[in-house]
Amino acid sequence: MDGYTTLYGMLETALKQAGEESGMLLGQELSIALADSLATTKGSYFGGLDDGCFVLGIDSGEAYTGQFYLVFSLRDAIVLSSILLGIPPARIQEKKRLSIIENDDIDAFSEIANMVNGALNTVFQGTLPDKVRLKLLPPKKYIPEIDELNAEEPLPDGDFLMFRSKLEMPGQEMNHLDVLIPVALSNLFDPQPVVSEPAPEDEEESKTVADADTASGGVEDGAAASDIAGIDSIIVLEDDEEQRQQLIELVSFTGFQTAEGSLNSDIKELFAGRNVKLVIIGSQDADDRELAVCIKVNAIRQDFPPPIIMSAECWTRTAVLKALKYGARDIIMKPLNGDDVKTKVRRYCKIAPSA
Repeated sequence: MDGYTTLYGMLETALKQAGEESGMLLGQELSIALADSLATTKGSYFGGLDDGCFVLGIDSGEAYTGQFYLVFSLRDAIVLSSILLGIPPARIQEKKRLSIIENDDIDAFSEIANMVNGALNTVFQGTLPDKVRLKLLPPKKYIPEIDELNAEEPLPDGDFLMFRSKLEMPGQEMNHLDVLIPVALSNLFDPQPVVSEPAPEDEEESKTVADADTASGGVEDGAAASDIAGIDSIIVLEDDEEQRQQLIELVSFTGFQTAEGSLNSDIKELFAGRNVKLVIIGSQDADDRELAVCIKVNAIRQDFPPPIIMSAECWTRTAVLKALKYGARDIIMKPLNGDDVKTKVRRYCKIAPSA
């Protein structure tokens, strides 16, 4: 599909990130790779479905108002939720074959969908020129020839852009994740040029108007940037002095200023006067007190929270789930692996590998 290259790029990055983060949550390698895009309608899309699916609405707010949709196959949802719940492999295959999904499965699947929404929020907020807020809505199950397809269900009638991603997990036969975005909302996320031939006498006037628009846009972007203006910094929070210094040394290659403190430090004071690129939280057991620091960090910059990496010596499945739910974007095992830390810092600070 021609056009919408910015939107395609945002989705490609966000879905890849969502796969990596969901894989950590599941304890299994999972990739979500954007593969194709095309224009479609609701009738054409659902008319071609053979199997059941889950439809999850995402409400887009602020400057980009509308809703778009994630569509997972029912069998993929069963596999992902069952792995998260720790169900034995043989039972997973039976549930998949019979399309058995229970309330616990839906709750677990919603946690995975939250990971996708979190990645979309991170990428969209970091790329779009104006503020955007994406909120995940409850899933709707749709079974062809059983559930009703009407003007509003399982999503409203209309023209859509469909972005299809391949789901891959070792040892599992997976299908795909589709993102359906109404054309009108797609044009807000990624305005498309209007093709026209201006009259020769209008060219100079058009150039003047374009220059004025550019100047105006620059002022607005600058004003928005001033909300988080300050010294580019990384914040390191760790109670253990030796481990804190190790982290500071590992991030020094970025050239960013480092602000340090314990888990009891005044987070607001550490953020003052800084454009915080990344927060690293070092903990012992990833218990509730230590995990709560993620919430404090996100509360400082609710609209544009910085990415958080959390490290600990002991990670349980519950602790990983809570860390990601509370706002951590990634986790690290202690003792620290220097190369692993630097790779993650480069990714979240958007630093080229050669740096």
